[in-house]
Amino acid sequence: MDAAAKPTLSKGQIAAVAAGNALEFYDFLTYTFFAVQIGEALFPGSGDAKLLLSLATFGVGFVTRPLGGLIIGRFADRRGRKPAMILSFSMMGIAIVGLSLTPSYAMIGMAAPIMAVLFRMLQGFALGGEVGPNTAFLVEAAPPDRRGFYVSLQFATQNFSILVAGAVGLLLSSTLSAEALLSWGWRAAFLVGALIVPFTIAIRRKLSETLVHEDAAATRGPSGRGLVVIAVAGLLLLAGATIGTYTVDYITTFAQKSLGMDSRIAFVSTVLLGVTMTSFNLVSGWISDRYGRKPIALIGWVGLFFAGIPAFLVMVHFRNAAALFSMTILLAMLMGLITPPSVTLFTEALPARIRAGALGTVYAVSIAVFGGSAQFIEQLLINKTGSPIAPAFYMTAAIGIGVIGVLMLQETGRKARGAEAPLLATL
Repeated sequence: MDAAAKPTLSKGQIAAVAAGNALEFYDFLTYTFFAVQIGEALFPGSGDAKLLLSLATFGVGFVTRPLGGLIIGRFADRRGRKPAMILSFSMMGIAIVGLSLTPSYAMIGMAAPIMAVLFRMLQGFALGGEVGPNTAFLVEAAPPDRRGFYVSLQFATQNFSILVAGAVGLLLSSTLSAEALLSWGWRAAFLVGALIVPFTIAIRRKLSETLVHEDAAATRGPSGRGLVVIAVAGLLLLAGATIGTYTVDYITTFAQKSLGMDSRIAFVSTVLLGVTMTSFNLVSGWISDRYGRKPIALIGWVGLFFAGIPAFLVMVHFRNAAALFSMTILLAMLMGLITPPSVTLFTEALPARIRAGALGTVYAVSIAVFGGSAQFIEQLLINKTGSPIAPAFYMTAAIGIGVIGVLMLQETGRKARGAEAPLLATL
């Protein structure tokens, strides 16, 4: 695509493109905060059985993500990024509102858990289809020297939503009675997130399309073995980044369960995590436009590889707020450096003709397989080994795999091409 023909995006339009990822993380944390109340409201059985069914239903959403990444991603590669983004976000809104308004098990019996499962499946499908089209759109709509920063907005909004979800959860749990939380409080938390859906869809309808089938740049690029290498590299780096992210997110639970710290201190670490990762997402995207994707990404990857185990050792040894907060900030800084340049590197390496579908599918598979299991595996490792630092070893192994993925890809940053060379001309 000719740079002159690229759409000029307003701040509101950029926010509308990135809103899907923000809503994904908001929903993820909101569900985990209120898993007990959701189980009590919508599922049969005793207290423990209700919670297990609630958590299992949450996991169902991971199963349908790869399917959404493939189907909606391929739709975006054939019909355009804009209609795909409108479709996925509309489905996401229906699913979130539907789940929050599902009548209780006491009112409609087994229809309640069935509806909950169906809405979670729909939401997972929609979320799987969000990442590929909107990341492809940002890469294609951004000026060549600002692609890293544009993609970083995706992840910055994700981490900002951690703050919002934490604030909403803390506010509701602090002001409402247990009965109110059970009857309507958890529903209100989901509906707060759903408020942005109609506004986001309205803004997305005004976006210009970035996919141009006739563009020679869209038909040129690697094929066959080269595409396989790119796909494998993308899977490795996204798997490593996913496990790293979910391990760092696990610190809130780790502080309470393994360190025996007060929940209020643990929630402060969540706030610090959100602020730090949001800030360093933006910083890493910005500097990757100037110094290249791989150098900036590798600083984060290698730094986290060597810092992960020592950071957990410090938290376990001191077991105080100072150690928890300082190590949370350190790990969040490194994790914040990793994701935007790594995802930009992978996205730019993909030819435009398959970009949305390939990225969406690989990302969704990584989230479904590695994200859905990360915290379960880490808690299982703690239980089996008796070592509270077991999650650090699991994360470090995953980060090592991610480093291999980054090294497999060629630099795509503008600086590596020369000051005036447009990136798309080389894909």
